[in-house]
Amino acid sequence: MTATTTAAVLGSVRAMACDVTIHGSPTPGVAETDVAGALSRFTDVDRACTRFNLESPLMRVNARPDRWHEVPETLLHAVQEAHAAYQRTHGWFDPRVLRTLVGLGYDRSLPFEAGGVATSAVAVPSSARGPWRPRFRGGPGPQVHLGGEPIDLGGIGKGLALRWASERLEQVVDDYLIDAGGDCVCRGRGPDGDGWRVGVEDPRGGTHPLVVVELRDLACTTSSIRLRRWRCGGRSVHHLVDPRTGRPGGDGLLAVTVIGPDAAAAEVLSKTLFLRGRRAIAAEASRLGVAAFWVGSDGRTGETKRFGTRVIWRAQ
Repeated sequence: MTATTTAAVLGSVRAMACDVTIHGSPTPGVAETDVAGALSRFTDVDRACTRFNLESPLMRVNARPDRWHEVPETLLHAVQEAHAAYQRTHGWFDPRVLRTLVGLGYDRSLPFEAGGVATSAVAVPSSARGPWRPRFRGGPGPQVHLGGEPIDLGGIGKGLALRWASERLEQVVDDYLIDAGGDCVCRGRGPDGDGWRVGVEDPRGGTHPLVVVELRDLACTTSSIRLRRWRCGGRSVHHLVDPRTGRPGGDGLLAVTVIGPDAAAAEVLSKTLFLRGRRAIAAEASRLGVAAFWVGSDGRTGETKRFGTRVIWRAQ
């Protein structure tokens, strides 16, 4: 997704493998420290929850997932939120996919444009898992027990950073847009008073958006295989793993976009809807009452009625 706005850039940072930018109108009383504090939520999540640094708090816990570990509060809350998403989606969102991703060759933070990366790994699908039951201890020196299997928080981390950054910023700013590599939170009336305009990118690489939506006090996230797609053992694979099979899922889909009040919940929904595949996504999105838009591998698009009410422009 891309934000189409003339609002000033209040601050930016590089974190979580993307450029994070805060747009808005300069407001009296808003200090640079307020914007920096919001942006710091992305660097906090990046440091605590990345799997691409073996010394990160997450990877230290992953090294012995069968033990208790003292962790930073950021990691504690992220694992708690991931577990809540696991329960809410009845296991469709399951972060216990780390070994599968590494087995597929996705063990480093590099661009994985289709055809640009090939690995010699031959992944073995994970066996059926039992329920995920992590445990937590609060108080000074919070602790986490992962329940025996390492996890990847890439499926919720950016959404949480967007949520926490917005919570910090909304205390001092009425109108702003936080853009994190296309996923965004939009608050207030926007620069023209009608809301913030966000374009949904073409996952096939087109230079123009497929639709433009107008958002006020909403988040918008996309799960796509446009970038993180590569070849493993001679076959095309991607990073969105179906926890039921241990294989890349979402047959017949290239991307799913979700609009909702919370960025972390929208991120989880875009991923779990993607895993439903082209045949089942429309029924599932309608059942859940989600504002969703999707692009099939044949280039055809679909959407729910709730998404359509936000659209102000469509590609012909």
